[in-house]
Amino acid sequence: MLLTEGQMSDHLGAKLMYESLPTSASHLIGDKGYDSDEFRAALNAKGIKPCIPPRKNRNTHISYCPKLYKTRHKVENMFGKLKDWRRVATRYDRCAHTFFSAICIAATVIFYLN
Repeated sequence: MLLTEGQMSDHLGAKLMYESLPTSASHLIGDKGYDSDEFRAALNAKGIKPCIPPRKNRNTHISYCPKLYKTRHKVENMFGKLKDWRRVATRYDRCAHTFFSAICIAATVIFYLN
């Protein structure tokens, strides 16, 4: 996991994690914010197949599996449950490491309760 600035785009945040991408993963499901040739090339170099829908302004057509992409709702549900935690939703913590720790604790509790 990586905590980035709120105004940072998904593509730039993903660029920071190229080296730590797992090689054991077969697919990576991402939204349109991760659609870039550079990110797709980094995934292919690790042997990971991207399941990222193309942006509407993309000139070349890129195919993806809509059936696999529909499973992405599980990740979105997790973020929704994290936002139920008042401390995480309102970001009371000033320091990034304290805020990240609160996210990790909340995610662990949510994981074990479900």
